[in-house]
Amino acid sequence: MEPYRLQSSLGYNLSLAARLQERHFEDALRTLSLTRITWCILLAVGNENLSRPSDIARFVGIDRTATSRALRQMENAGLVQREDGAEDRRTTKVSLTELGQRRIIEGTVMAMANNAAMREKLSEDEYDALLVLLLKLTKDEDTNLTTF
Repeated sequence: MEPYRLQSSLGYNLSLAARLQERHFEDALRTLSLTRITWCILLAVGNENLSRPSDIARFVGIDRTATSRALRQMENAGLVQREDGAEDRRTTKVSLTELGQRRIIEGTVMAMANNAAMREKLSEDEYDALLVLLLKLTKDEDTNLTTF
């Protein structure tokens, strides 16, 4: 039997590429006092128009407890506001503040630059093929995983 070669394995290289991109982006987000979770929540609320914590948790791929904790921190930081539902006090509606909206604009510039830095390492055909292959690998999988 041949020995298993870590550095030539698919899983290792997928993880390494993801970690490299995440690390660069997290460094940029830190300048805005954001984390990947708070960034994803901002996108859920601001770009996807999700306002219920359960929908936000599902979109981001984290559990409700982690979502509630992040929303509390984000509210204290002035990024979001939470209101009790008008008909049902058990429901909460989340919305962005002006600061939260500004952070989406600023973070989007950083996200696009981060993606461009990785993308420029590939030809257009390589990029398109990689995206198709990654979508194929993740199709029909439970993408509601806690990855943060």
